[in-house]
Amino acid sequence: MNFKKQLPAMISFLQQLVETESPTNDKKAVDRVGAILAEESQNLGAKLTFHPQEKHGDHIVAKWGEGENGILLLGHMDTVFPVGTLETMPLYGKDDKVFGPGVFDMKGGLVITLSAIGALREAGEMPDCPVTILFTSDEETGSAVSRTLIEEMARQAKLVLVLEPALHDGSLKTWRKGVGNFILRAHGHASHAGGAHAKGRNAIEEMAHQILKIQKLTDYKKGTTLSIGTIKGGTASNVIPDFAEIDIDLRITGADEYERIATAINDLRPVLDGTSLEVTGELNRPPMPFDAAMEATFSKTKAIAEKVGITIKAGGSGGGSDGNFIAPLGISVLDGLGASGEGAHSSREYIHKESLAEKAQLVAALIRDW
Repeated sequence: MNFKKQLPAMISFLQQLVETESPTNDKKAVDRVGAILAEESQNLGAKLTFHPQEKHGDHIVAKWGEGENGILLLGHMDTVFPVGTLETMPLYGKDDKVFGPGVFDMKGGLVITLSAIGALREAGEMPDCPVTILFTSDEETGSAVSRTLIEEMARQAKLVLVLEPALHDGSLKTWRKGVGNFILRAHGHASHAGGAHAKGRNAIEEMAHQILKIQKLTDYKKGTTLSIGTIKGGTASNVIPDFAEIDIDLRITGADEYERIATAINDLRPVLDGTSLEVTGELNRPPMPFDAAMEATFSKTKAIAEKVGITIKAGGSGGGSDGNFIAPLGISVLDGLGASGEGAHSSREYIHKESLAEKAQLVAALIRDW
């Protein structure tokens, strides 16, 4: 299988996907990408199953072969870029790079997935076990709709390959931090800032006290970070605010840290008399640790890669993916099998085009030889 010769076709397919914009919150747009992937999968002999969604794009399952204990490949069709982004951020190539909205996260990974399977089928080298692709539509907003389906299908697999982007140097992602989100609201009592200042209970002042407490929970040695990304409250400068709200991002490397943080946040108590606090939130994605199971998975992957002349490296990320859902299930999972590049979710987003060929070679080998 010579994927370098297939590179022009892979880039052409990538262009088709990128120029079909697919923000998570636009069902029709995501479904248009889904239609392209469904047609390509069907042309490659897949049996298709659609999981209709009311507000998100339909999830699509493409399967080759029957039974369980097979190989599952995960990829998401949605991006963070709204329809119309291409007008100011068009797809283009420069040197060894391809730039464009969603090219890195993760339409390059979708191209790799189908290219690998297409090459295996053409060479008559598909494995005896079933091979399944799950195309989901809501990863960029936390996979709340698709999580149950992801976990259900993963339980039927012996190996899960996540086609999220690789690290900048091409390293695979053998660990990921867990991701949580909390909303903290402070309630006070509104009054006139000049005529009745003493009668007010300032919710923003109360929140300032709480922010200092929350920031102290970050522990770099344990890999735990809390970031207050947004804050809002009040209506006007001459009104004592009766409401304030912050959005807290949590990243952890171990499940035990979540218990510490969740307890601390839920145990927050008001500092100012006459104010109250309200907390909501939870861990959205559990950690994907580099444990003994992951070490064994990576070791086997490295051996398979070497047989086809590819050297791989292990890395990790503070960002979450659908791979985080697989780790607690005790199933072999490998993440970061998509294209290498940089600038996810930004106007600088790009991939190294040669990485499409290399990663397709690796994914094909893993499917065939696992």
